[in-house]
Amino acid sequence: MTDKKLQEVSVEAEAPKVSKKKSKRSVPTGQLHIQATFNNTIITSTDPKGNVLVTSSAGACGFRGSKKGTAYASQVASEKVAQQSRQSYGLTRVDIFVKGIGLGRDAAIRAFIASGIDITSITDVTGVPHGGVRPRKARRM
Repeated sequence: MTDKKLQEVSVEAEAPKVSKKKSKRSVPTGQLHIQATFNNTIITSTDPKGNVLVTSSAGACGFRGSKKGTAYASQVASEKVAQQSRQSYGLTRVDIFVKGIGLGRDAAIRAFIASGIDITSITDVTGVPHGGVRPRKARRM
């Protein structure tokens, strides 16, 4: 390459990148989804449409193995979600949707109440089986 082309390439590479500043979203009301299984508890904070704002789980908070399914682990994860959603998005009121039968159901709700965020409703959306599983093959005599 000639010197002229080399200078053009270096000038283009040094141009400062202008990035648009991201505006801070304000979400005063939202939803809190708690999925409590025997092995883990996943807590997700969303806006009223269901778009995810903040999520955390007992595993993400550093608990491993059978400790992930405990009530204390879900309490820690819930406190983390409450703090981040209030600080980053200004969340003040939530509707809670609980799914599953794990130990972390009640502990997660209690931790959210203690965080100071108002709870407007608590709904249990745990799936209910209907029809049951396929029966075993018929026994031959």
